[in-house]
Amino acid sequence: MLAVRPEAPADQEAIHRILCAAFPGDAEARLVQALRQQASPLLSLVAEQDGLLCGHILFSPAHLNCAENSLIMGLAPMAVEPAQQSRGIGSQLVSAGLTACRELGAIAVVVLGHPHYYPRFGFRAASEFGLVCDYEVPAEAFMALELQPGSLAGVSGTVHYHPCFAAL
Repeated sequence: MLAVRPEAPADQEAIHRILCAAFPGDAEARLVQALRQQASPLLSLVAEQDGLLCGHILFSPAHLNCAENSLIMGLAPMAVEPAQQSRGIGSQLVSAGLTACRELGAIAVVVLGHPHYYPRFGFRAASEFGLVCDYEVPAEAFMALELQPGSLAGVSGTVHYHPCFAAL
């Protein structure tokens, strides 16, 4: 049975292994380590099956000048052990993470990801909200989700990910 739960300190080595298996190189693993030390609030969840970790998702604060008093979270990275992919683990991580972001009081979540994957959770092109990414990326890959209906109405501008992302 799959369980999604908050990351515990003892999970860090397994999370590093999952990230390195799911992505080429160790840049995402180094990013997660840096965000653990520098970002707050930070939401880190793991997927555990039969006592072994098989997935991880991280949400860190993003900054939008015109919404300085509102919490916007950036979803990145999300990884599932390659042998466990396409079994719904990533979907469970995303769903649990969005619920936890709501509980943190976040008004929205942004993601730079596959435009055919994230819309199933309600993400739409961030440009529909007048938002652009601080990195040069295809517009269809940068998406946003309002966690509170209308929370991005009248808000526009450049979303800045945590400075740790610049090291990628």
